Amino acid sequence: MAAAYNEDWLVSSPDYAKTMNEEVLPWLKENGRDLTFRGADGKPLHGYRYDAENSRGTMLVLHGFTENAEKFSELLYSLARSGYSVLAYDQRGHGYSWRDEDVRKDMSLTHVARFEDYVQDVKAVCDQALKEMPKPWMIFGHSMGGAVTAAFIEDYPEVFEKAVLCAPMISPQRSGMPLWMGKAMCRTAKLFGKGKSRIFISKPWAGPEDFGTSCASGRARFDWYDELRCRTEEYHNNGPTYSWTLEAFCVTARLLAPGKPEGIRIPVRLYTAESDNQVFEEDQEKFISRVPKGQRKKIPGSKHEIYRSPNEVFFPWWHEILTFLAE
Repeated sequence: MAAAYNEDWLVSSPDYAKTMNEEVLPWLKENGRDLTFRGADGKPLHGYRYDAENSRGTMLVLHGFTENAEKFSELLYSLARSGYSVLAYDQRGHGYSWRDEDVRKDMSLTHVARFEDYVQDVKAVCDQALKEMPKPWMIFGHSMGGAVTAAFIEDYPEVFEKAVLCAPMISPQRSGMPLWMGKAMCRTAKLFGKGKSRIFISKPWAGPEDFGTSCASGRARFDWYDELRCRTEEYHNNGPTYSWTLEAFCVTARLLAPGKPEGIRIPVRLYTAESDNQVFEEDQEKFISRVPKGQRKKIPGSKHEIYRSPNEVFFPWWHEILTFLAE
């Protein structure tokens, strides 16, 4: 194997950006296909498909809030080179996928009318593309994507055989605001026609992100994506509308509803970041403790985006996930 990668085809080269830009991205482009899926309501979703030879199964990858599928290129590459077929797409309101026309004028604004739309988009993608791909089918979801994954496997327990939740948004942080107050604020804003407006604590995207306050702990991985994000307008998502925020505040009750986690019959691995200021750890534990085949592990040295950690944190974590998939 080339010295630029470790045993799991993760980038170990000290020149991370060069390897990503000159090897990983070209390989993904040459060996993958851009696809347009139709969401549950017919809205176009932009995605990617990678078919592995002698495939060991198929992984669907769901990104988090204000992210996109390309941000996960290193993971997509590792999965594909490790023998897994892969599907990934930009969730509605993100990246190159459909955006509400009322918020499209500000590409940094992230909006959804109903959290359920994310869940039904997964169902639509499965019905259109996953059915053609090799089994076993598995799913990986980060943060908001983790919440979408959790909701989907609660509602459709028969589709996937395994699930990985990376710092899932079972309950989002609220900047010290009580949940009832946050919901009341957002509902009042929607009542006055501000549902598609930016929440008052958020500001438009204003250029490069600060590493120190970011959700990443690995500088090389942070720098590579920040440069990509700066030159790609579709990747400027950085703040929510009142409607998105209300939906996020309501997701906890949905995911922890009586009988819901208990109905998940597949093995689920939930990974908690050691230093996470985006989601509540205690609600992750409440969720996974009720999943019959659920396990949770905290990853030392990680921030919210575990997949953007330094090699010494990232490599063993991802190797554990690949081992879980292969079991």
